Amino acid sequence: MRLNRLLYPLLLLLLISLNVSGQKTDSLEESGVSGQFRTFYMSTFNKDSLKDFHSLAVGGYLKYTYQFNESIEAGIAGYLSVNTNVQDLSKPDPTTGKFSRYELGLYDLNDPSDNFIPILGELYIRYHKNSHDVKLGRMKVKTPFLNGQDGRMIPTLIQGIWYKNKSIKRTQIEVGVLNEISPRSTSGFYSIGKSIGKYPTGRNENGSKSGYKDNTESDYLIVFNVDHKLTESLKFEIWNYYTDNVFNAFYFKPTYEFKNNKTAISFEWLNQLRVGEGGNPIDSLRYFTPSKSNIVGLQISHKIGKGKFSIAYDYIFPDGRFLFPREWGREFLFSFQKRERTEGFANNHAIVLTYQRKIVSGKNVFNTTISAGRHIRPTVTDPELNKYAMPDYTHVNLDVFYSNKSLKGFKPEMLLTWKPGSGNYPDNPNYIINKVDMFQVNFVLNYNF
Repeated sequence: MRLNRLLYPLLLLLLISLNVSGQKTDSLEESGVSGQFRTFYMSTFNKDSLKDFHSLAVGGYLKYTYQFNESIEAGIAGYLSVNTNVQDLSKPDPTTGKFSRYELGLYDLNDPSDNFIPILGELYIRYHKNSHDVKLGRMKVKTPFLNGQDGRMIPTLIQGIWYKNKSIKRTQIEVGVLNEISPRSTSGFYSIGKSIGKYPTGRNENGSKSGYKDNTESDYLIVFNVDHKLTESLKFEIWNYYTDNVFNAFYFKPTYEFKNNKTAISFEWLNQLRVGEGGNPIDSLRYFTPSKSNIVGLQISHKIGKGKFSIAYDYIFPDGRFLFPREWGREFLFSFQKRERTEGFANNHAIVLTYQRKIVSGKNVFNTTISAGRHIRPTVTDPELNKYAMPDYTHVNLDVFYSNKSLKGFKPEMLLTWKPGSGNYPDNPNYIINKVDMFQVNFVLNYNF
């Protein structure tokens, strides 16, 4: 029996015993219980006779923090996802033999038969005083490429030490040194190397199946960040991800906000270089196969009345596939849209139009985002440029969050996704199912306390 299966019930009993009476004690005045109850319904409708997939998950997390004094605190949190079995996800599509791509991500991709997924996701001690803040242990962080990617039941979590400093005027510095990661849609923490490959691995550049799963040798990940505001109008952020023996990724994003406070323009550049053996000395088992990769992007946003409109463009150069472990988080490039990724491509163009608006009606608040993107992928028959054999497609999303001033903590979300295929690709259902010519419904009930 996994350790998590023992720890999670014990954690629940501890929190209930601390909070059941609702009466404050000396220790409870310095502590807090928080969490989230989540119900997640997801349905993917594939083309014609290809199988549709459906799932309903329930769970969430429960967190307890204790404040020793004004500077030192400790925290512990358990996460849980339960499959209600509205559909047997262990049965693949009969035509292609492929399983659900999205719905299985609500649970454990490495064990689709497991319907009860608990994990001790956070266990840390924190010191914060003046401009210094440091955490040691298991925790959740948010960066452009390493983040919780909280679009399923259990987010991506990390283990290590994370330090923030705001002592320099208009500047924030962050440094993280990590030795383990718990990827979303898995049930445990893994070493840096072992965490790479928990998701589908795609193809090597010669078309053979990638073999880096459980064969990537890497002991640590170092993350460094500087956010600096040069003037009232100009700011920039720098992120660097050094993955031992695999790659180094440098990300630079300057932003200029015009004096009318309505228009902003941003630029982004991501440069990757292979480090050491790229994960393994054997070509067929190597994760980072190119010697380098580069992405450039531009985003212009403008506020119109009560809404905000933006146009974004990203280009991946043809000299190497953009490779950043999908297990570690969403890639918050300008052209990112929920329910698809940019990782795994070279010589790739993407342009996305987005409109955001907050609609208020009495106590009801709707935060809406509509986006439409055109993603021009290299041909599916060229594995050197297209790791996952993903065709060209158009991507349309409608994302709505609801809140009510009388229902504090209640925040449901509805996400509708439509991805019609574009361009020419072989008439093969393996290039279609769960990829293009699909429509997806996501309905999430979140209650935060």
